[in-house]
Amino acid sequence: MSLKELIVLATPSPLVKIFAAPYVAGDSIEKAIDTAKSLWEKKKLCSTIDLLGEELDNDEDVKDTIETYEKLIKKLGKQPYATISLKPTQLGSHRGTKHCEENIEKLVVLAGEYDNMITIDMEDHNYTDMTLEIYRNLKKKYSNVGTVLQSRLFRTKDDILSLKGLNAHIRICIGIYREPPEIALQDKTEMKKKLLEYVELLFKEGHYPAIGTHEEWVIKESINIAERLNIPKNGYEIQMLMGVPRDRLQQELVSNGITVRLYVPFATRWKYAIGYCKRRLIANPMMGVYVLKNLVKRH
Repeated sequence: MSLKELIVLATPSPLVKIFAAPYVAGDSIEKAIDTAKSLWEKKKLCSTIDLLGEELDNDEDVKDTIETYEKLIKKLGKQPYATISLKPTQLGSHRGTKHCEENIEKLVVLAGEYDNMITIDMEDHNYTDMTLEIYRNLKKKYSNVGTVLQSRLFRTKDDILSLKGLNAHIRICIGIYREPPEIALQDKTEMKKKLLEYVELLFKEGHYPAIGTHEEWVIKESINIAERLNIPKNGYEIQMLMGVPRDRLQQELVSNGITVRLYVPFATRWKYAIGYCKRRLIANPMMGVYVLKNLVKRH
């Protein structure tokens, strides 16, 4: 484990909350929706809204999560700019795949009533098979559901090929979870090169890739691949994290007719947001520097 990881993991939760603030839309459904609406109205940036939380093993917490997502979907309503993201481990995975699938299916059906899209997020490798099983089962019945694949995992090519004929909506990214070297790449540059290989494979297999990266060279090469394969601009999108400063690049893409979607998480209980925020800070420790500078300016 690196020094920066040790420092972040040892940081008290109140400080993590301050440092990670740029990554989180707020502490309520209303703040998340307001953030998504503002991104669209001011910058024409789309969003995918996510309730932070993972690895819940309490039925009441799972029930609360489902109810929060139901409220979010209904309050968000029909609109052209925001979708929903969720995780299996916050929706009953502790009770088994079937139980989790039934919970997610309820939300997919409800979102469909509002012409909204649900993305089943991918967590660490322990949940890859479960997530893909749930996704395949639901995608056969509903068009408004997508999932995520991570280029760091050695298995990802086979996972893409296993989706043949599904016309899948796939967020392809390097992934944020640390994985052992026996099953995953360890070098980020190699992960990004693999991401480009998988973008091309997704196109060739007839899927819709949502390309999750902040690297300009990866984005431009992805667009080059799309153009070489005669993929229209509505056949893919670029996804980034809220809080990562890429405004110039985002506006350039939007002006060129390419959809840019930001990951907009919110938390109703801060303790469930800590894991996500620490991973974000480990991946981009400069965010702490940005926040400190802003705090100094205010005083």
